[in-house]
Amino acid sequence: MTHEPTPDSTGPRARFGAEMRRLREAAQLSQAAVASRLGCTQTQVSRLEMAKRTPSKSDAEKLDQIFGLSDRQYFVGLYRRIASRPGGPGWFLGWVEEIEPSAVVLRSWDPLLVPGLLQTEPYARELFRQEPRITDDEVEARVHARMQRRQIIDRDDPPMILVLFDAGVLRRHVGSREVMRDQLGYLLEIATHPAISIQVVDPRCLPGLAGAFMIAELPNGEPETVHADSPAEGHVSSDPNLVTSIRNRYEAIRLWAYPEHESLRMIEEVKQEWT
Repeated sequence: MTHEPTPDSTGPRARFGAEMRRLREAAQLSQAAVASRLGCTQTQVSRLEMAKRTPSKSDAEKLDQIFGLSDRQYFVGLYRRIASRPGGPGWFLGWVEEIEPSAVVLRSWDPLLVPGLLQTEPYARELFRQEPRITDDEVEARVHARMQRRQIIDRDDPPMILVLFDAGVLRRHVGSREVMRDQLGYLLEIATHPAISIQVVDPRCLPGLAGAFMIAELPNGEPETVHADSPAEGHVSSDPNLVTSIRNRYEAIRLWAYPEHESLRMIEEVKQEWT
């Protein structure tokens, strides 16, 4: 079953899609013609126009070129309105709203933190509170958005979620000792879910030092898509070369992972240290 996000008919993404369609029709261009210039499929153009897909900055820049609006940066301006939403950066909205809910398998690696999908609310709140120049309202909006991602776990047909994270994550102090104890307790609890596998990775694993990432395996023959993290702007891509590179790195990291039963024993032991 495909789980489409419900488009916001009044939000900046809907405005982007409506303007894209209006200008395309005024220029007497088909969706296929625009797709060829954007370097995507006609289906993806349709989803952009219906606000079911979050545009990238590259999409906005190319649309400004197609419709002769580069001087005004019209679509770039609309994109910035999407990216300014408090629930998270624009580049990540596409992952959360389109890729993650559609995935049949999600593979993740994190060298520094408990991955977002498995964070407790207090753990996530403490992380967001440390962001520079962030307001209390923005913190709460981001915490809410992060907790909303858990809905895919509660579905009747959740994706398989295969989690790898560095052993140092268990002792990295985020918030109070109670926050850490409850976070590790939640990992032990959620690990009983039949669709979730958690493995701790030996800290000597050097291939994992390049940074966090996620790999989404999608249905119906759609290409795998990766989300590679960075402090400034993450990258979401289905480019075959990048996907292959990330998959190879994931397998190299997995070789350093402890078996699941051993990983859960380690989590339980470190949880007791936080009492």
